[in-house]
Order: sequence, then C-alpha cells, then structure tokens
Amino acid sequence: MKYAKNILETIGNTPLVQLNSVTKEVDALVLAKVETFNPGNSVKDRMALKMIEDAEADGRLKPGGTIIEGTSGNTGMGLALAAIVKGYKCIFVISDKQSKEKMDILRAVGAEVVVCPTNVEPEDPRSYYSVSKRLGAETPNSWYVNQYDNPSNALAHYEQTAPEIWEQTDGKITHLVVGVGTGGTISGIGRYLKEKNPNIKIWGVDTYGSVFKKYHETGVFDENEIYPYITEGIGEDILPKNVDFSLIDGFTKVTDKDAAVYTRMIAKEEGIFVGNSAGSAIKGLLQLKEHFTKDDVVVVVFHDHGSRYVGKMFNDEWMRERGFLDEEITTAADLIKGHVDLSLVTVKTEELVSHAIERMREYKISQIPVEDVNGFVGSVDETALLRSYLADRDIADKPIREVMGAIYPVVKKDTSITIVSKLITKENQAVLVDLEDGKFSIITKHDVINAI
Repeated sequence: MKYAKNILETIGNTPLVQLNSVTKEVDALVLAKVETFNPGNSVKDRMALKMIEDAEADGRLKPGGTIIEGTSGNTGMGLALAAIVKGYKCIFVISDKQSKEKMDILRAVGAEVVVCPTNVEPEDPRSYYSVSKRLGAETPNSWYVNQYDNPSNALAHYEQTAPEIWEQTDGKITHLVVGVGTGGTISGIGRYLKEKNPNIKIWGVDTYGSVFKKYHETGVFDENEIYPYITEGIGEDILPKNVDFSLIDGFTKVTDKDAAVYTRMIAKEEGIFVGNSAGSAIKGLLQLKEHFTKDDVVVVVFHDHGSRYVGKMFNDEWMRERGFLDEEITTAADLIKGHVDLSLVTVKTEELVSHAIERMREYKISQIPVEDVNGFVGSVDETALLRSYLADRDIADKPIREVMGAIYPVVKKDTSITIVSKLITKENQAVLVDLEDGKFSIITKHDVINAI
C-alpha cells in the first residue's frame, strides 16, 4: 500500500506546467511551478514545516507550545497544518487588506486570528509586525516564527523547491521569475540555481508601494515609495533578512490592476486557478520578455490558490469598484451596472435632517434624492448639510424641505456617458437614471470617476 502517514508528508513534489496562452508573447518555453498542489495550497507549506522542525530541534519550540506569527495568510495555513499534526496552538496576526477567505481558512484550521490595520508604519504598535512580536513576548511557552528573518524560510526552498525545479527542467532552466515578499522563495531557489549554473538569471517581481526594486538598484531605502497597495503576498515596507539582493539580477514592478487582471487571465486561459501573486508574476514576466530567447527555459512560481481570492479579483463587483474591469462604458446603464439591483435610498420632505444624516452614515453615501407623494422634488448632500449645520446648530431637528437643494436631473438608461458627466457639476452632485416601471437608480461623481 502507498499512503502518507500524515498530511505533512504530501508537501512538495509539485508539478511544472507549460504555459501556452498567457505567455504567447514570450519567445521562450515558460513553465509554471504550481505550488497550489501542496496540502495548504501554497508554496509556504514548505518553509512553514521547515521552520517548525528547526525550532523543535534547537528547543525554541517546546511540546504544547503556541506558534505566533504575522502572516498574509499562506504561511499561517502551512504553520497551522503542521501544528495540528504536531500538537501546537497557533495565533496569527494578519493585516486587514488580506482577503476574508484567508482569515476564514485560518480560523477553520483552529488558529486564533488577530487583525491589524495595514496603513501604519512597521514600528507602529498597531502594525502586524509589532503586534506579533508583542504577543510572542507576552504569551507563555510560545515561539514567534518571524518568517521575514528566519533563515529556515530560505533554506526550505534551497533544500526542496530548487532541486525539484532543477530536476524537472533537466538542468536546462535559464531564468527564474518569482514574486518577492519575505524573500525566502527567491533567495533559497536562487542560491541553489546559481550554485548549479551562475548564468541563470533570477528576476524578482515587486509591486508599487514596495521598496525592493529601488533598493536593489540604488541601495536607497526610500520611504517615499511606501504606500498602501492591494496586491497580496509580494512587496514590503521593510527589508527582510531573507531577501538576498546579491542573488537577484533585477526587479520589475507590477500595478495592482495588472496583477488582478492577469490573475483572472491565468484561470480563464490556462485553466490554472491561482492567486494574486501569480498574476503579478505573469505580468512581470511579460514586462521582461525582451530578456528571453527561443532557447530559454523560464520558470515562474505560482505561489497560492485562487480560492483565497474569490471575494476579490475573481469577483466582478470588487474589480469594477476599483476600475480594474476593462469594460466598455458608454451609457448611463453601464455606469450603474454595479448597483442597479440596489434600492435607491431617498428621504421624504417632511423627514428630519437627522434622518438624512443617519441614512448617509448607514449606507455610506454622500447625497440623497428628496421625494414627496408626487415624486422627486429636491436633494441633499453632505456639503450642503455641513454648511447648514454651521449656520444653525438646531438644523438636525428641522424638516428636509427647509434645507434641500435642487432636484437631480433624470436621464434614460441609454443616455451617453458624455451627457451624464456634463450634468454632474459643482452645484449638482448626482444624476438619477429612470429604470422604468417607477424604479430609479443614481449616478454619482464616484461612478463617473470609476469609469474613467
């Protein structure tokens, strides 16, 4: 009989798959190392187990202990699987930009999940770096993993992932393209491949909002480059010790939009359902295509599974809200596509101003049409309400009719976006769309800007 004694024995030996459609512009053989075949559905299973085993060996992790780590989700999953088999507890600290699916999956495998804000400095006590370190210091019999600086991270890929790639390509690999986050994957694989053949080129894929590319090229850690970004799993606002810049031949940066678009493209054109960093890697590879020839063998690492992003880049509404869907938008109907099924929020003339304010808060909107029994008769928006409040502090208890502005223009569904955009002015914040049968929707400046 052939069977694994536990789930950890199924880690590794992932397939190398030729890409045919998304890389048709590249004059080389492009092979994807599809790490979703690991039991935790990501490349991080390899280093998670290695880090745990090394910590056990030198006494940092003791029986019955608690594993604590800051993670974007995938390392946490790998650690959680190993913890289940080996009998440890887990506390994972994750930033609020990570997908809900990642958080739910970590909780599903028994981990405690602590969510921290993304848009804070690494040294801020609220950051997921700081919170994970603090929990590691405060929790009895715990081990703080610190995947960013833990040498076992890169060593796992040096010992496992890289030899697999070397054997699978029969030593013919000429280029490696991989997204860079903690740096373990690119540094571990890169070191092994460079030892086998110093001519192999190692390319890192970075994201806008991260410091890697400029630091590699100039040696300058430019804090002005640091800002929030959507892409998950790659890029950093710190310099992890696991990023060995001496092994990396160059970086290319990929936008959030391109990462999302190419992630979807891989699924639709190759039948490979992978995550956000894979889209970045493929777009990065295309940006580097002039470096490849027909005799080259390029390996690109697909880090994780698409199931962790079904609420994000695999969701049309999420993509549409961020302007990532390349849809042809020509009419009013196109502009309201994302919210046409939602009921129009309105306020009656005799309702109090406080009711309108509460409705704006509840629905997170900035303007509301005003109606009476005969139909639309006016409008209110947050700017006008603020002005009125500053002039009269008792305004909240007065009826809407005393503060309402002009009625919003009403257009048909087939009205051109050009006409709609001209109707939205400094004085007029929105346009109503007649959906027929007595139903209406609303177009705001936000909708027009998204369309641009």
